[in-house]
Amino acid sequence: MENIKFNTVEEYLSTVNPEILGKLEELRAAIREAAPDSQEVISYNMPAYKQKQILVYFAAAKNHIGFYPTSSPIKVFSEELKDYKTSKGAIQFPLDEPLPLDLVKIIVQFRLDQVLGT
Repeated sequence: MENIKFNTVEEYLSTVNPEILGKLEELRAAIREAAPDSQEVISYNMPAYKQKQILVYFAAAKNHIGFYPTSSPIKVFSEELKDYKTSKGAIQFPLDEPLPLDLVKIIVQFRLDQVLGT
């Protein structure tokens, strides 16, 4: 996937392993539910959601789904994220576990509040 330049989220998803696609669609739906007015874009060649600025990104990897909400939510929700591998701006959701969709929605709403100043 690294050699393909994507223009839409649909293009990105069309290249994903079908075994992971369902999880990415679940993640996509959770993000859209939490930020229904956000614009779905490609940024850094990954699906991203923008409302004034980028809220979050996601990407498929070999053994996990990367969720990139910037660094502040990872600090704020460190207790809720303790069971996941995290780095400064990334969370790794293992492919063999259910996605924490409620937590994803909370994080997206947190980012939306940050960006909109609410």
